[in-house]
Amino acid sequence: MIWTGLGRFRDFGLLLMRVGLGVMMFFHGLPKIQGGPEKWKALGGAMAHLGIQFFPHVWGFLAAFAETGGAVLLVIGFFFRPAALMLAITMAVAVTMHVKTGDGFGDWSHAAELLIVFVGLFFVGPGRYSIDRN
Repeated sequence: MIWTGLGRFRDFGLLLMRVGLGVMMFFHGLPKIQGGPEKWKALGGAMAHLGIQFFPHVWGFLAAFAETGGAVLLVIGFFFRPAALMLAITMAVAVTMHVKTGDGFGDWSHAAELLIVFVGLFFVGPGRYSIDRN
């Protein structure tokens, strides 16, 4: 059938996912990284929902870096699995923050979806069209 032949394009599909998700995450994280220490401190405050209340500006910077720098690494497929892991952790913290503050499903579902995708990509790897090539 027509569908069975599509398996040949697995690596192209991974490339499409990497570039699409990476570009979107980059532009999602760019204002956060550009926001500076004040923005990072507010962003890092989400760690309090995990019982971590020290150095919120450091945690915020790490989240902003994961969303921008990790997104670039995702696109080019370099240090792919560490980047996917950083992004998954960032999304896990976002889900936790939204759930603990009582936000509804519509507020945290997007972060949960991305968490699932980044964990899946962590296991699958970047594909042939990447610097890491697996």
